[in-house]
Amino acid sequence: MEMLDSLVEKSVYILREANAQFRKPAVLWSTGKDSTTMLSLCRESFFGEVPFPVVHLDTGFKFPEIYDFRDRIAEEWNLNLIVARSEWFGKVSPKTHSRFECCTKLKTECLKRAIREHGFDAIIVSIRRDEHGIRGKERYMSPRDKEFRWNVYRKKAGGDSGVEALQDVELSGWGIFATDFGPDLDHVRVHPLLHWTERDVWRYVLAEKLPINPLYFSRNGKRYRSLGCMPCTEPTASNASTIEEIVAEIETTKTDERAGRAQDKESAHMMERLRTLGYM
Repeated sequence: MEMLDSLVEKSVYILREANAQFRKPAVLWSTGKDSTTMLSLCRESFFGEVPFPVVHLDTGFKFPEIYDFRDRIAEEWNLNLIVARSEWFGKVSPKTHSRFECCTKLKTECLKRAIREHGFDAIIVSIRRDEHGIRGKERYMSPRDKEFRWNVYRKKAGGDSGVEALQDVELSGWGIFATDFGPDLDHVRVHPLLHWTERDVWRYVLAEKLPINPLYFSRNGKRYRSLGCMPCTEPTASNASTIEEIVAEIETTKTDERAGRAQDKESAHMMERLRTLGYM
């Protein structure tokens, strides 16, 4: 458990740093394993409480189990839950629009609206580097401009590379994180789970006996490894019906964690485009 303790220690440090440096942070919660782990880490960091508003982006296409789990845990953990919906809620679906447009309007635009309505200056997100190659580019503190873009470099004349960095080097090993990003800042994305893996998350869930969404457990030989909207998410073959069995399965499987997600959206090109617009 020593390795798990070190992962937790670093995440707790980042959460406390975010709380100290930003005026009004919020944490995103999908009810999935990663974001539920994030809420648990918040509770570890702040004496059993989640001191931030907890934002659930409701597309209208989530599984019934997601809504049930959300409402139950929000009450049990005394969360300041904000259910955010886009102005496109009920008007857009994967059946009538491309997945790119659907995600942009129902998730990215929804987040933009929530940030502006509530005045959040930092958003705590539960992404991990090992989830997707595009997410592997992220830093623990990532500034977003008024168009929700993360502009890390710009072209310049001269020099070996022809570009200059717009974000200071992040010395996370020394606990040094840039948090002041200038006047064009809209908000900062904070990523305390970047250094975790899928296996790490499940080991933490097991160790802490966290409540977990029932969709992760096998039913009729299939289970979900990653939770999204119903039209864009499929279960994968699995007989793992307990957390112990899930941990054992992950240690041997060669199936990608997001294999059940819509593959056109998972392509590097589309994920890059979505994240350029502010997608998580």
